[in-house]
Amino acid sequence: MTHLNDSDLPLSLPLFCDTAPHPCGYLPGRQAVSRVAIPFQLIDTDIYGQLVKRGFRRSGDFTYRPACKDCHACVPVRVPVARFAPDRSQRRCLRTNQALAARERPLGFSEEHYLLYQRYQTERHPGGGMDGDNRGQYAQFLLRGQVDTRLVEFRDADRLRMVSIIDVLNDGLSSVYTFFDPDLPAAGLGTYNILWQINQCLANELPYLYLGYFIRECRKMSYKARFRPIEGLVDESWQELHTPATS
Repeated sequence: MTHLNDSDLPLSLPLFCDTAPHPCGYLPGRQAVSRVAIPFQLIDTDIYGQLVKRGFRRSGDFTYRPACKDCHACVPVRVPVARFAPDRSQRRCLRTNQALAARERPLGFSEEHYLLYQRYQTERHPGGGMDGDNRGQYAQFLLRGQVDTRLVEFRDADRLRMVSIIDVLNDGLSSVYTFFDPDLPAAGLGTYNILWQINQCLANELPYLYLGYFIRECRKMSYKARFRPIEGLVDESWQELHTPATS
């Protein structure tokens, strides 16, 4: 890593470093560089909230944003929830999943959650690098951090259907990761979870739902374009994105 003195970043602490180039996980054949905030012990909820507004995201203790010199495909996005209105298919998704009960659980390891995570990765993202995660890797990815993180499980009666990890910020929620029952593709559980998070923002008077990065050329990111309006951080300014409709 190379230490930086980046005047464009909002804080004098923590420090910001660039990783060495590594294969891009989203666009085949490209190299990626990440700008990382260190040390992780300094990144509490307030600092992390400021970083999220500047395009950062976290994976466990690893807080980063893309810093690729010749590529700007990764666009941080958020939904301004007060202006969001679900379309017809999203309203249908809400009706389909109305029997699901959401319950916040302690941010700790659960064998039941881990087994669902394994099934989800194996069936939805085979060969993606996380389908072989052991219990320690799972916990490091989703159950660590210094910020205000909530774990919410969704059940249909006694059946666990979905688990969502969410960070609570001063101006919104940040969607960390969601995994769900891969045997119910018609239920649209991923869509339902984002709609649920939007409703949680509204209920708690939080203006934004942060959804990580949007990449136009990446098919598995296309679902984010369906939540309109959606804003992107472009040239260090949040502005509404005009994204194509997706099915």
